[in-house]
Amino acid sequence: MIIYGINPVLEALRARRVRRLRVSARSDRRIDEAISLAASQRVTVERVDQSALDRAAKGGVHQGVVADLDDPHDYDVAGIVAAASGAPLVVVLDGVEDPHNVGAILRTADATGVSGVIRQSRHSAALDGVVGKASAGALAHAKVATVVNIARAVEELKEAGVWTVGLAGDAPELYTDVDWTVPSAIVLGAEGTGLRRLVRDRCDRLVRIPMRGAVDSLNVSVAAGVVLFEAVRQRTAGKAGSAG
Repeated sequence: MIIYGINPVLEALRARRVRRLRVSARSDRRIDEAISLAASQRVTVERVDQSALDRAAKGGVHQGVVADLDDPHDYDVAGIVAAASGAPLVVVLDGVEDPHNVGAILRTADATGVSGVIRQSRHSAALDGVVGKASAGALAHAKVATVVNIARAVEELKEAGVWTVGLAGDAPELYTDVDWTVPSAIVLGAEGTGLRRLVRDRCDRLVRIPMRGAVDSLNVSVAAGVVLFEAVRQRTAGKAGSAG
C-alpha cells in the first residue's frame, strides 16, 4: 500500500506501518520530522525528485512525502469484535465506493473510538493513498475487516451479540431511539442507492436521521458522524451516571 501527504505519513510512522519513505529533496520542518521518526525506526529513507513523487502518488497531493506501508493486519468479523475495549461499536460499509467518503468515515471512526470497520472486497473504495489522505492518517490506525459478503457479515455480528442498526431514509425510527451503549454496529449503504435489500433485511432495526430542510439526505460520511457521536454521547453519559 502506498500513501502520501504529511499527516497520513506521520500517522503511519507513529503506527509503525512504514517500510520505505520517499521524500522531496527540499528541506521542510514537517518533512524533517517524518525523516527523524523514520530514522528512529530504521525505516529506509530515499531523497527523490518531484517527478518521482508525482508518479508514486499518481498525481495526488503528496506534499513532498510518499510512504510504502507494510500490509495491514488481516482482521475478520470475529477479530473486530474480540479486539473491542468494552462494548463493541462497529461500522459496516455496504458498497461505499467513494474514497473520500471512506476516508472521512475512517477519520470519524477513529475520533469516536470505533472498534473496527467492515467492508466488502468488491464494490468498495480501495484502501489506498486517496483514502489515506481523506482520513488524515486514520487509515494507518484503523482495524479493517474485508469480507466477501456484507449480508453474511451482518449475520456474524448478530451471532456475536452485536445489535445491527441500518441507516435508511425511510426508516420508522430515529437514530436517537437506539440504545447505543450496548454492543452495536451501524450499517451504512452506498451513496445514492443506500442499503442493498439483503443487507437491509438482515439488520436488527432500521433508523433514520430527521431532515428538516429541502434536501432529503446527508452525505454518507456526514451521516456516519451524526450517528457515531450520538453513540459516544450515550456511552459517555452512561459512564458518568455509573460513576455518580
